[in-house]
Amino acid sequence: MIVMKFGGSSVESAEAIARVASIVNSRRERNPIVVVSAMGKTTNRLLAMADEAASGNRDRALELCEELKQYHLQEADGHPAIEFHFQELTEILRGLSILGELTPRSIDAISSFGERLSSLVVAKALNAVHVDSRQYIITDNRHTQALPRFDLTYERLKTLPEGEVIVMGGFIGSTEDGVTTTLGRGGSDYSASIIGAGVEAEEIQIWTDVDGMLTADPRVHPGGHRVKAISFAEAAELAYFGAKVLHPATVVPAIEKNIPVVILNSRRPEVDGTRITSEGVSGQNIVKSIACKTGITVVNIRSTRMLMAHGFLRRIFEVFDKYETPVDMVSTSEVSVSLTIDNPKNLDAIVSELQQFAGVEAVPGQAIVCLVGDRIRSTPGVAHSAFRALNGINVRMISQGASKLNLSVVISENDLPSAVASLHTEFFTTLDPAVFG
Repeated sequence: MIVMKFGGSSVESAEAIARVASIVNSRRERNPIVVVSAMGKTTNRLLAMADEAASGNRDRALELCEELKQYHLQEADGHPAIEFHFQELTEILRGLSILGELTPRSIDAISSFGERLSSLVVAKALNAVHVDSRQYIITDNRHTQALPRFDLTYERLKTLPEGEVIVMGGFIGSTEDGVTTTLGRGGSDYSASIIGAGVEAEEIQIWTDVDGMLTADPRVHPGGHRVKAISFAEAAELAYFGAKVLHPATVVPAIEKNIPVVILNSRRPEVDGTRITSEGVSGQNIVKSIACKTGITVVNIRSTRMLMAHGFLRRIFEVFDKYETPVDMVSTSEVSVSLTIDNPKNLDAIVSELQQFAGVEAVPGQAIVCLVGDRIRSTPGVAHSAFRALNGINVRMISQGASKLNLSVVISENDLPSAVASLHTEFFTTLDPAVFG
């Protein structure tokens, strides 16, 4: 049994869905469970109409709803269940326009329609069994960012129909009481991994619109090379530090069950993609890939009053914990700490509290560049090579040692393209054919 997850761009049109059907049909003997994202940009469109309704713009919300219905009817060849789902969605939008409030629970209810619809459409195209993911993926009640309850989920997944091609929506689940929840943006990958772990699949395939993991983000540096094989640990580092091809949480259930994850291209199914396993392949190249994360804010905190005093770091991180703001990188000295965040939502409140015991400077518009590879810690001179490539680019922070697998720097977003290009030339001029395609 295998799990095959198809992203939004892989199911965005009738033509794309026909490609998906061809790919799945060629693997029917492996008893696939197909997990799909919403079609194209459907989730964004659903959230836009929800905002309009909650703002009192009922007519505009219903107009957007009708446009989305016509899109699905056109690309789905008039699936009969589409009308029913849009009737339900219309009722929710009318209710929102009366209440004038968009709660996390309402957001989940509305955004769930994307995967509910796409899974019906794909199931029809495949002549497959459709199941509602909300009956199998059981979560807590943290709406818009729900956490799976693995014991209940795995128990229910064992009751899936056998001997049939099954189609399920990713991203969505429900509480034990049946209230609709979502796993957060990008959660369809996570759903596929959870389902794969629950049914103990032999392989989890993530079908997207790129040939696999590349040596650099193509939006920043075109011309990167395909990484043929990589370890779970390396893939997790790359995902966390900005590799968009894989959701950061995806690999966790797969790691626990030791199930290989393969990244494949639905537009070029003949390409072998990237295979992620527990051990990976070491190879001759020191670095496997360069990840980058934009929208970073550096927070510099300094207090001479805390000289030689214990508890300085504790007080700092208590503030970030209070505002539920994750920290990516940290650099410390006796009286100062520099750290990075990628979500500035509560930055003003955080700075205000930190200023009660320290001087604070927030520097937005930064980027993290992360070199990832299993040989980084054990190979002398990696930092020297990296900084030789970054000659002339101002580096605000450096991190190496917390992980055996990465060397990270913070630079201005304006310097990102040239920095990645220089690092790519430095580390990927010669390629090990066992690792790179």
